[in-house]
Amino acid sequence: MECRGGIVSRVFFHTETKRLPLMNKLIRESRDTFNALVWGRDLRSLRGVRLLLVRVFRIIHVLIRDLLSGQLSLRAMSLVYTTLLSLVPLLAVSFSVLKGFGVHNQVEPLLLNFLEPLGPKGEEVAGLIIEFVENVKVGVLGSLGLALLLYTVVSLVQKIEAAFNDVWRIASQRSLSQRFSNYLSVILIGPVMMFTALGITASVMSNSLVQYVVSIEPFGSVLIELGRLMPYLLVCLAFTFVYVFIPNTRVRPGAGLIGGLVAGSLWQTTGWAFAAFIAGSAKYAAIYSSFAILILLLIWLYINWLVLLVGAQISFYVQNPQYLTMTQMRLVLSNRFKEHLALVIMYLVASNHYHKREPWRRDTLAERLDLPDEAVRRLLEILVDEGYLVETATDPCGYLPAMDSDTVQVADLLAAVRQAGESRFLSAARLASAVPLDELMHRIESAAGDALGDTTVRSLVLTETHPDTASRGAETAGG
Repeated sequence: MECRGGIVSRVFFHTETKRLPLMNKLIRESRDTFNALVWGRDLRSLRGVRLLLVRVFRIIHVLIRDLLSGQLSLRAMSLVYTTLLSLVPLLAVSFSVLKGFGVHNQVEPLLLNFLEPLGPKGEEVAGLIIEFVENVKVGVLGSLGLALLLYTVVSLVQKIEAAFNDVWRIASQRSLSQRFSNYLSVILIGPVMMFTALGITASVMSNSLVQYVVSIEPFGSVLIELGRLMPYLLVCLAFTFVYVFIPNTRVRPGAGLIGGLVAGSLWQTTGWAFAAFIAGSAKYAAIYSSFAILILLLIWLYINWLVLLVGAQISFYVQNPQYLTMTQMRLVLSNRFKEHLALVIMYLVASNHYHKREPWRRDTLAERLDLPDEAVRRLLEILVDEGYLVETATDPCGYLPAMDSDTVQVADLLAAVRQAGESRFLSAARLASAVPLDELMHRIESAAGDALGDTTVRSLVLTETHPDTASRGAETAGG
């Protein structure tokens, strides 16, 4: 029997060792086929349903890659910490504003709805938060206390903007004055608008004409289902508003809406899944005792922020399909590319200014040049820092020549772009002197200067070779 068992084991092992290479080969072939279908075609050559499917699969691929990289997770955890510090002040400000409109009692049901996945403990947490909020008397805080309260609330939105700017590859945040004006307008007016929308919806549903239509089938069933979907639609619209408003860049409403719809659906789905998890997590209460609800609250906040950031990533990739690459794209600009791009940007800005057209914006320049927004932003920052361009006071800002384009020599412009980023610690002047090399570099620079001569940006504008450049530039710059 032992001999027969040993023979069977050897046969089974031999069969499995033969099957493993076949499985690995099948997996490799499937992966290669998938990569060829999704990544092997240029998006510009696809149309209709195929284009949509390829984009969806690419977005799913890059989202999984971004989640595995851990950056979104770190941002979400940072926002959880900020939320714990700012939640009560935020609700206190909203509660005070809503109290003036007589709808402050609606804050608790909204909070209960948000904490519903926590189960019965969610009601306890909501009650404690509302108690804290009611104990915060905004009227007796004094000017310093009120300022600190508002600063705590603004810091939460500032942290959210920093996370969204990271998603959108934006290095700069809004100015301090813009933060307070924009953030406080949302914090103070947002709750009023939201509860106004809920009130209008309730009034419409209670209207006698609507009630009459409800009594008629199949209109009644349709309206009832729409009424059930209304909270989810409002959540999706709230996500969309955040995606369009918060990042310090121009987000197209379509891209924000797609991200809002996906994030709203994910938020609802994760709520159901988390509620099921809570229902079967009696062991957590046994292990952590009274701390269990706090830990579960932290996990729920983390999931919410992660969902919000995933929706922001989707909005970014919808608006910037150039970043949908098979591997992580690290934007490195070669010196030749920077010189060429700086010259093109300077030419376009000077051309619009000379022909008295609308100033170019960063997003319209990126669209006109079919380049990632980050690449255009880097060169605009160089040209502004070097004194060739200035920003307008509009929001979003446009760009104008900082000096008469007739005085801007192309040789000086290219030299400024090449030297951008150098400092007294890292510069060509600090390199050890080597006479043959110094002479060679001098000859190269002299040859470039002789080739360009006294060519100015104005001379390039006056010698436009494409007859449709002016009309195309006017249409694109205006957005």
